[in-house]
Amino acid sequence: MTSTLRKIYHVAAFSWYAYIVKSLADRGGQKLPPGIFVYGGPWKYLTFLNLLLQMLFFGLAAVNDLQPHPDSMLKRCKDFLFSVFVFPVGMFVVLLFWSIFAYDRELVYPATIDTFFPPWINHAMHTFVFPVLFGELLMQPHMYPRTKHALAALTVVGVSYLFWIIWVFLSTGIWVYPLLGLFSTPGLVGFFIFNMSVVTLLYMLGEKLNHHVWSKKLATSKVPKRLKFLR
Repeated sequence: MTSTLRKIYHVAAFSWYAYIVKSLADRGGQKLPPGIFVYGGPWKYLTFLNLLLQMLFFGLAAVNDLQPHPDSMLKRCKDFLFSVFVFPVGMFVVLLFWSIFAYDRELVYPATIDTFFPPWINHAMHTFVFPVLFGELLMQPHMYPRTKHALAALTVVGVSYLFWIIWVFLSTGIWVYPLLGLFSTPGLVGFFIFNMSVVTLLYMLGEKLNHHVWSKKLATSKVPKRLKFLR
């Protein structure tokens, strides 16, 4: 891929996510179904946080394209963000949402929301993330950190988000996702462990795909295969 195409891709992806985030923010003042933006607003939804994460990454990628360096701090931070969070969390949002949606949409995206959010916004949040991530995998190689550091970071963020949605429930009496109301306390723990296992597998999938696509270039590159600052 040429550097020009990569620059266009990163700017386009950043602009797309910025537009989606702005579209969601503009609807925050509307009279939405109970619990949608009550307490914490959209910040309690993993989908919205993922959109911000994707936007941040592609913004950093676009800035890095201006002064590319094979081992700059910006590139190492960008690669860490993509490998540990952007790819696995983005893929997790897509897979989990559509799996639950196919079983019973009321558990994750009640039909009443369709009145306020048209189908294109739903797909922008939960579908188009998938091809954009795979497009990024094909655009350039990404340096991965040591697995133990990556999984530790994922666990910290995952536990933090779990405590956040529990806090929202204790404060409002409404679960962020109706599905969570079906679980007992042990069930919630089991569901969380299952989700973290899926995210871990997606992290490893991203690393395998990155190696498969870019193995020849990584073998001849002077850039280390693992991020230096995490050794």
